[in-house]
Amino acid sequence: MTTSAIRSASLARRERQKAETRQAILDAARELFVAEGVEATTMRAIAAKIGYTPTAIYHHFRDKDALLVELCLADFSALGQAMFKIGRIEDPIERLRRLGLAYADFALDNPSQYRFMFMTSYQQQLLDAAGNEVPMPDEDAYQFLFDTVQEGIDKQLYRPELTDAVELAQMFWGGIHGIVALWFTHCNDPHITLRDPRQAVRTMCDSMIRGSLRNPR
Repeated sequence: MTTSAIRSASLARRERQKAETRQAILDAARELFVAEGVEATTMRAIAAKIGYTPTAIYHHFRDKDALLVELCLADFSALGQAMFKIGRIEDPIERLRRLGLAYADFALDNPSQYRFMFMTSYQQQLLDAAGNEVPMPDEDAYQFLFDTVQEGIDKQLYRPELTDAVELAQMFWGGIHGIVALWFTHCNDPHITLRDPRQAVRTMCDSMIRGSLRNPR
């Protein structure tokens, strides 16, 4: 192997190790943010969880805010990609149904990410290194939902009293979130027997859509 090839392999190995370390830090931070809360979680605690010194973590993230920004960007981008994978479905009603199922699948397949995104409170404004506000990609996913509902309203597919796209979109989102959140918090409760959450979401989507349509299908 040539000197150039050795250097290239060594560089690739270091970059891979760096990426693996960053991911380990992000995973540990997410878990602690969900369990302890963002405000209560320190960089020292994150470091201790993965057996690193705080100094080592600061080589990857300048502070907790920078870590939080990257975690939000990564997790909300993953949700957006999962929802957009359904593609362009011409019928806004079927698109709405498929969006709901895709959202639930993402939540149930990625419980740690979902708990962090939608079941963990954090109040601080997310800023980049220059102090500029960081736009979150969750806006794109919500906009997709809102536009889908608005299209159905514009085409007069919903009952005449259902004209508020914001309200209808949030009702639909809230229903799915409720089923998912109940599963995460009560699936092992011996006093409550919960149905399979994916099937419950399918049934809820179908029932809510059918009940909101001007001409039920």
